[in-house]
Amino acid sequence: MAENWYGRMRRFSGGPTRFLSETNVEVFLTELLRELRDDRATFNLKVLLLSPLCEYPDLLCSSDSVGQETALDLMSVFAQCPRKSTQFRSHLLVALTCVLICTSCVRSRSHVALDFLDLLFQVAQDVSDVHNDDTSRSLRATACDCLQEMETCCPGLLSQRLELLSGLRQQETSRLHQVYAGLQTVVLKNAVYQLTQEPGAGAEHLKCLLGGNTSFAWEVDQDAFQTDSKDSAMLSSLIQGSMGMMPTLHTGPDCKELRSVLSSLLEESYLFTPLCQAALLHRLTEVVAMVPGIPPTIFRAQLLRLLGTSEVCLFHATLLMKCAFTDSLFSAEDETFLLKRLLVLSQHPLLSIPEKLFYMDCILHFPENRPISCSDSDEALPVLLTPQLASTLLPTVFNDSATMLARLHLQSLVYLEEGVEESRGLVYLYDHLTSMLNIVESGGSREIVVTFFRAAFLFLLYFSQVHSYCLDLSEQLCRLYLRHTRLAPHLINLANQTQERLPECTWAIGLLRGLQKGITKALLGQLSLQDLSWHLKVLTRVAEEREICQHCSLGFLSSVITTSPLGVGGDWRLGNSFLAVCRRVLLHPTLDSLLIPLADILQHLACYYGDADIQDHARLYYTLLTTVSQEKLAMMLAQEAADNGPQVKKRTLSSLMAENEGLTGALTVHQTETAVLCLTLVSSEGPGESGQLHEKETEDVTDVLEAYRSQFGEPGFMPDVTLKYQLVHKQDQDPRFEQLFNIRLHFVLTDDHYEQLQDINVPCVFKGRPPPVVQLRLKPRQPYPTTLRVSAIFTTQDGFSWHTPLPDVHVAFQQSFLPVPTPPSWSGEARLQLFERLWEEISSETGDCAVSLFCCQLQEAELNVLVGKHFCPFLVSHPANEDEFRVLFFLPPQSHLLLKVRSEVDAVHFSIASDSWQLLPLINSYLLTVTSSQEDTTS
Repeated sequence: MAENWYGRMRRFSGGPTRFLSETNVEVFLTELLRELRDDRATFNLKVLLLSPLCEYPDLLCSSDSVGQETALDLMSVFAQCPRKSTQFRSHLLVALTCVLICTSCVRSRSHVALDFLDLLFQVAQDVSDVHNDDTSRSLRATACDCLQEMETCCPGLLSQRLELLSGLRQQETSRLHQVYAGLQTVVLKNAVYQLTQEPGAGAEHLKCLLGGNTSFAWEVDQDAFQTDSKDSAMLSSLIQGSMGMMPTLHTGPDCKELRSVLSSLLEESYLFTPLCQAALLHRLTEVVAMVPGIPPTIFRAQLLRLLGTSEVCLFHATLLMKCAFTDSLFSAEDETFLLKRLLVLSQHPLLSIPEKLFYMDCILHFPENRPISCSDSDEALPVLLTPQLASTLLPTVFNDSATMLARLHLQSLVYLEEGVEESRGLVYLYDHLTSMLNIVESGGSREIVVTFFRAAFLFLLYFSQVHSYCLDLSEQLCRLYLRHTRLAPHLINLANQTQERLPECTWAIGLLRGLQKGITKALLGQLSLQDLSWHLKVLTRVAEEREICQHCSLGFLSSVITTSPLGVGGDWRLGNSFLAVCRRVLLHPTLDSLLIPLADILQHLACYYGDADIQDHARLYYTLLTTVSQEKLAMMLAQEAADNGPQVKKRTLSSLMAENEGLTGALTVHQTETAVLCLTLVSSEGPGESGQLHEKETEDVTDVLEAYRSQFGEPGFMPDVTLKYQLVHKQDQDPRFEQLFNIRLHFVLTDDHYEQLQDINVPCVFKGRPPPVVQLRLKPRQPYPTTLRVSAIFTTQDGFSWHTPLPDVHVAFQQSFLPVPTPPSWSGEARLQLFERLWEEISSETGDCAVSLFCCQLQEAELNVLVGKHFCPFLVSHPANEDEFRVLFFLPPQSHLLLKVRSEVDAVHFSIASDSWQLLPLINSYLLTVTSSQEDTTS
């Protein structure tokens, strides 16, 4: 039974939704809970069974009532579980917490949740274990974690137990001390926040809350402590947002109880791990920010330790405190020290790259004592950060990509703030950018290339107004492209991003104009196919700019297609690149002046390009160019919204436009809603020519096996499997498809058992006429069953082209059977000898060869009918020999199946031999089918 559960849990983990869709969820949950109560099950198995309740409680418990019943069962299991099974009891507490939270039992204040909270507090206070070892402490720690999770999901739930939590923390001397402290600070923060939402709440209410130990919040006032999801989200971090939005509790200066609790927690915080310290400081910072009666100087004693910390989490907590209290806690000297420490840590050689990037980001979001800007989200330089201080973070080519870009960003802000165009810092940044460009030009890696273009974008983003540098950068980029045309996508992306972020800047247009100039002056004799492909992509992007003249681009295209051997080839992708440039030029506002050269290019492509599809498209563009006005042409080619594009065309364009739409429709392949055609297998006309003994023997063969195998080395010998199908209409078809012309059938393999099939052309299919017969010539790689996906493209009587899927064609195993391909001059006796030699060889060899036996109940007459119906073309024994039939199947490319069929006293025995053991299950299934059908026919 345990093995069964292990398998079920494995299937559940592989796909919970799929697993539960195949079974009854309630039954599965009932069986799972029953197994958890079974004393015979091991605890390891029970821990595994709890994983679905821990990870997917919402799938198993579809309602609150099911969640409550499940929780009651789990609490019963917990009560009966031995105390020594600490690991299983811990998992039980986690599962109970997940079930109650995910089914909203906690928010609905059910008694099951109340009982579970009492249970958690009992476990958390249980120090009855004499040894009080790590095992027992781990269960108490789990209980505290469960309490904290429930408090986090339902803020204010434990607010009436603050005094109890404080007592537990003070009494604990083990490592659980920090667990209790973490739980207490979460409850304290949530309780103070709840008080800030209560009208008229003040010091007395806070004092009562800190000294209360009555029961849970909903027992005191069921409506006072409800929080919605928005409040819960706010409580995750109150000081992340604007401090002006911080809720406050007006208590006056008398907050001795709260001050005492905070001081006690802060004094003990140095004993905690760095992560626990950071979490505690974060929450206590929020508490002090909400209670103005507590001065921020309560943290002053901790600053000396925090300012010198090397822990990232503690440094982050310090910055959060500075964000919350600014000069109320941090002096000007502290602020200067913090900033200088950030600068040092941002370049410390012993720190990891993510840590240094974090410190650089902290510089850009540094919380100042006297902030100039009120925005908390935008990056801004601190007032104290001078160019001299920031010079320690100048980027170098030896930095990694992320560090270099972060430093370049920071320095760009520094020198942009400085406002001197010819400052030494700006000169250094541009020299650094030029150094990176030289590395790219020398063959830098892909990472270096991407980093350089991102750095160039940052430089342009901040210094696009410095025309001398921007002009020089544009010229260097053009020279770089002519040496490395593979950088075209990066240059196009740089131009696009610059135009998007700096719409008023004309730098991108200047770059594109320079690229156009360099491309059109290139020597055609030195132009490779790859370079030409990239050039055309760049020219396509250049043609999008209204301000750039396209005469030289068209001149370059004309020279390529008329004088270069690359321009008249049949490469479809290159032809599409030519047409992409022409299409963009068709949309250019200066099209009137470009009419003649563009028409010459399109006409040349339509007449001489080596691909028919490119010729058709060029002919269409030429027709549109010479017959449609520029306005209508732009409307036809411009990309419009998919929702109202066709309707807009029909309303706004003239009859000439409608004709063009018809032309477009005629050139488009439409998709049928359902299958129009299907292939039906043509039944065999008879048993065919058998390999039986002939009356006249023409040749005797001495070594039949060697002579037989020598044929396989001859070129073109290998026989194919030919199947005949009728191509017929499907029933209840659209009248438009009654007459189909020029049908092209396309086949797609679903496995690698056969060679790819060629497309088949059928002239026509008319409904009411005899259907045409198509032959599929299959070349097996392995003689296994397969499925062919079939589709067809055809033309209807109205001239439209259609694409339709056909039902799949299933090729059965027996359809690959062929008579043994012996020479025509061989006698029947030679074929029988071949059978014997093959049988002897297969029976004696190992490896892939194998023998088997199949038995069935058949009468003698039934056996004769079976052999005549299914095996006659493959018989190698004389049909008059009814004691034993010998059947030899040849399965391309070079496999054989041999049968000795004999009727015994108890059954008919089919002795099987094959030189490929993988065929045995297939022949066994085939024999089972044909013998069963024979029994059904005779019965």
